[in-house]
Amino acid sequence: MTIITRREEALEYTELFRNCKASMAIFCTAAHWNTEAILLAGQRIAEKYHLAKVPLSVAMTFTYPYMPQAKRITYSGNPQAGFLSNMAHLKALCAAPDSPYANVVVLPHLDHADPKRDQWALTEGLPYLATVMFDAQKYPLADNLEWTRDYVASYGKRVLVEGIMEQLSVAGRTQAVQHDSYIEQAVNYMAETKVDLLVADLGTEQQSDHIGGVQYLKARAQAITEQLGDARLVLHGTSSLSVDQMQGLANDGVIRVNMWTRIVREAGQHAARNLIARHEEIEAGDFEAAESHRYLQDSTEAAADVMVEVMEQIGYPKLRL
Repeated sequence: MTIITRREEALEYTELFRNCKASMAIFCTAAHWNTEAILLAGQRIAEKYHLAKVPLSVAMTFTYPYMPQAKRITYSGNPQAGFLSNMAHLKALCAAPDSPYANVVVLPHLDHADPKRDQWALTEGLPYLATVMFDAQKYPLADNLEWTRDYVASYGKRVLVEGIMEQLSVAGRTQAVQHDSYIEQAVNYMAETKVDLLVADLGTEQQSDHIGGVQYLKARAQAITEQLGDARLVLHGTSSLSVDQMQGLANDGVIRVNMWTRIVREAGQHAARNLIARHEEIEAGDFEAAESHRYLQDSTEAAADVMVEVMEQIGYPKLRL
């Protein structure tokens, strides 16, 4: 396994996905088992499709109010400790030449980084990262434009930068604004800020508790991509899409697909069912039945299964490395 932390290499892998008409997976993590499940899924894709390298993004938020993943990684709840712990965990899993995840190439990603609240991650965290989502969506557009433009000017030579123009829908919390001028504004936003990629509102719902039921704005994605000239869109809220809606995202200009909620929900449900089935053994004091290792192994397996399916749907079998 290789960890990418240079902009030039991140660009090369992004271009690879464009050329292959596939989308790179951004799989988020809030736990060490979750991180290893991502690597396990990537290795299984490599073995199944005989790929020498499988590039994917291991991502985490820092203090994002809706889901502060770096805080959740350690019991302490300290986001800096969680961030560094996860990066050390990744390194430990790839240090040896005979790593079990030798075919996986990781592009670490900082997700939903607030320009005020997440300054440490946006600056001191950069040596660990390939890509950053500079998230000024909740601020007035004028501030968003200025701060995003300044961040790209200051740090864009070190990492790829995703920008976001306005608030996305989050289940039960916020509702994205729909308007006729979105396409024009999105293109102008990218031109003014010079971001590499755009987290676009394509009708999805972040942290959705069900699959399907949303209207994926395919025509909007295609129109933005046509004006930009190539694939530069990042899709959030993928957990809300059905299998049919996920087919062909790359053809619409979606170069990166961000997902977490469905993965950990279904992994937790699977592990919980197995835990309940061991109830009598646990009550009897059987160590292997009661010890947390069994639950985490079940979670890892189930999460990897979901991610393999997602990677197949977004085009990984097309990769040629």
